[in-house]
Amino acid sequence: MLHYAVVFFVIALIAALFGFGGIAASAAGIAKILFVLFAILAIASFLFGVIRKG
Repeated sequence: MLHYAVVFFVIALIAALFGFGGIAASAAGIAKILFVLFAILAIASFLFGVIRKG
């Protein structure tokens, strides 16, 4: 999932470089959402692992 966030971020950078503002904004928004989702799932996984080991 973090891979997809990085891919969309790179797409946003390339689109912004070539002047496609709408595409860049959309790709950056998707990258932000995916990164937040990744962070939440990573923290949840860490917490469940700590709880499981006791």
